[in-house]
Amino acid sequence: MADRNTAPDALPDDTWTLANAKARLSEVIDRAENGPQIITRHGKPSAVVVSAEEWARKTARKGTLAEFLLASPLRGADVELERMHDTPRDEMQ
Repeated sequence: MADRNTAPDALPDDTWTLANAKARLSEVIDRAENGPQIITRHGKPSAVVVSAEEWARKTARKGTLAEFLLASPLRGADVELERMHDTPRDEMQ
């Protein structure tokens, strides 16, 4: 396969310069089906393109807040928190 990057140092197959990613967006998207594609700007990682399936998997809700709190390892630990009893703040007018 021909080198698709113009930088003197060859980039890994999953890394694209911004200019090359713009010029070959269809290929970036096709390759994202097989794994994340990193886009660099000024030599530094700037963005990652992932498949819609991977995005949905990573952002899927994994239960409710109540379930999360009920599963806490601190549940039933009888942690006592001391509350500060400051004077009320002045209302802003």
